[in-house]
Amino acid sequence: MAMGAGYGTQSGLARLVPARTATTTTMKPIDSARAPSLRRRQLLAAAWSLAGAGLLVPALPGRVQAQRFRADPFTLGVASGCPRPDGIVLWTRLAPDPLNAGGMPPENAAVRWELARDESFHDIARRGEIAARPEFGHSVHVELRGLEPDRTYWYRFMAGDAVSAVGRTRTAPAPQADLRRLKFAFASCQQYEQGYYAAYRHMLAEDIDLVVFLGDYIYESSWGRRHVRKHSGPEPTTLAGYRNRHAQYKTDPDLQRMHAAVPWLVIWDDHEVSNDYANEQGQFLEADFVQRRTSAYRAYYEHMPLERAMLPRGPDMRLYERFAYGRLALFHMLDDRQYRDIQVCPHPKRGGGSNVIDDAACPERHAAERSLLGMAQERWLHAGLDDSRARWNILAQQTLMAQIDRTPGPDASFWTDAWDGYPAARKRLLDFIAARKPANPVVIGGDVHTHYVCDLKRDFDRPESPTLATQFCGTSISSQSWSQQQVLQLLPDNPHIKFASSEKRGYVVMEVSARQCQASLRGLDDEKLQASGISTQARFILEDGRSSAERV
Repeated sequence: MAMGAGYGTQSGLARLVPARTATTTTMKPIDSARAPSLRRRQLLAAAWSLAGAGLLVPALPGRVQAQRFRADPFTLGVASGCPRPDGIVLWTRLAPDPLNAGGMPPENAAVRWELARDESFHDIARRGEIAARPEFGHSVHVELRGLEPDRTYWYRFMAGDAVSAVGRTRTAPAPQADLRRLKFAFASCQQYEQGYYAAYRHMLAEDIDLVVFLGDYIYESSWGRRHVRKHSGPEPTTLAGYRNRHAQYKTDPDLQRMHAAVPWLVIWDDHEVSNDYANEQGQFLEADFVQRRTSAYRAYYEHMPLERAMLPRGPDMRLYERFAYGRLALFHMLDDRQYRDIQVCPHPKRGGGSNVIDDAACPERHAAERSLLGMAQERWLHAGLDDSRARWNILAQQTLMAQIDRTPGPDASFWTDAWDGYPAARKRLLDFIAARKPANPVVIGGDVHTHYVCDLKRDFDRPESPTLATQFCGTSISSQSWSQQQVLQLLPDNPHIKFASSEKRGYVVMEVSARQCQASLRGLDDEKLQASGISTQARFILEDGRSSAERV
C-alpha cells in the first residue's frame, strides 16, 4: 500500500492530544567534536551518578501514585515519532497546569496506554502502564517494537480518570519494500509570538505520511514585530524555564493536531537553547552556558517523541540518526549545533554569527579542519551515504547549504553561522558526493525563513561547475524574514539559486516516487490570522538520476 493511502478523515483527531512519557533507557556514548571541558566532565559525572541512583533512567518503579485530576492532565497533546519498520515512539506529558511547571505533585504517576489497529479501539495491539516521573517533568516515552511494518495504528493514554485525545501513527515499511510513494512535509522556525500556526491546519489536510521538523521548535527569546500573542515568563535559562516554554508552544491546538495525525522526525537548531550557540559556547559567552545547554537538552527530550537511545547524558544528546522508508528513501537526520567548531571572526565581545566581508581579514573561515557537523558525524554521514541502497538519500539539516553572497555588487560577504562559515566542511561533503555518487542526494533545510531552491555546485564561484545535488530550503512556520526586495537583490550574484521567496510563511511538501521527487513550496496568505488561507508559491520536480530540479 502506498504510504498515506487510506487515512481518510480526521474524525478520530477531533479532541486535542497529550504530551509524552519516559521508558527504560540504554545510554549510547556521544561523539563529540572535542574533548570535554572540566565543567562538562563534572556535569557528566553528576549525570551518571544520578543514573546509577535510578533517578535519570526512566524505568517503571515499584510504587506509582494513582490519582484523580482536578484539571485535564493531557493539555499538551499526544505525539508519535521515530518510525521504524517494527516500531514507533508514543509520547505524552502530564501537565494539568502547563505554564506553571506542569502542576503535578513531586511524585510518580501511573500512565496507562493503548495501541489499536482500529480507531474505535476494539482491536488492541498492545497496552501497558508506565510511570510519569517528576525527574522528567512527568513526560513519558513508550518505545514499541515488534509491530507490523507499514501499518496504521491509533493510540491513547489514560491517567487516573482522565483520557487523552486519540493519536494516529504509522510504522515505516519493511526494509526491502518497494514503496510506491512517500509524501512528507518539512518545516522549521515557529516563533510563537510572531504568528499563529495556521500552517499546521493546512498541513493536516495535505494527506502526508510524515512531518520532518528541522529546528527552532521553540524560541528562547522575544523579538520581532507585530506580535499576535506573547511568551509567558522571561527568557529560559533553567530546566524549569525551558519546560514552561516548550509547554506553551505545545498548547497550540493546530500544532497538537498535527502531532496527533502522523509521526514526526525532529532535529534542533539554535533557538531550542540560545541564538547562534556553537558547541559549548553561547552567543554572549556565558560562563554557565554548558549548564544552560544541559537544561535545554533535557527539556527538549522531555517534549519530543524520541527514542530512548537519544536520552541526554548531561550536556550531550546524540540526536543524529537515520530512518529508512523501504528501498525508496533514507533520511539522514543531522545535528549542526552540538559538535560544530566555534564561528570565526565574531563581533567584538560576543560569539555567534557575523557577516564576513573581507576574506583577507578572516582567512580562518577557510581553515581545512573546520567542521559544522563535527568530524565524527561527518564520517557517520559519509558511511551512511556509502552504504545506502535507497533510491533517494534525503539529508535533513538545519539551514541553507548553498553558498550565498549577501552583498549585491562586486564585493562579497558570507554569514559565518551557516555553511558559509564552514566552506571546507561543505566542500568535503560535496566532493564525497561527486566521488562516491550516492543515489539521488537531496538536501532539505530551514532556518533562513525563506523558500529557496538551489543547485549545489562543485564550485559555487564558477556557474559552469557541475551541479551535484539540489537543496530545497523551506520558509518558516511563523518567524519573520527579510523583505523580498532584499532577497531579490542577491540573485544576480548567486546564479545557482533557482527560486527565492521570503514573502510568506509556510512549509514544503515533498512527494517522492521511484521516478521523481516533487517539491511544493506552500505559503500562507497571512500568518497573523488564525484562519489564513494558503497557496502554492512554486513547484519543482527532480527526476531520478538528475541533480538539478526544474520548475513546473
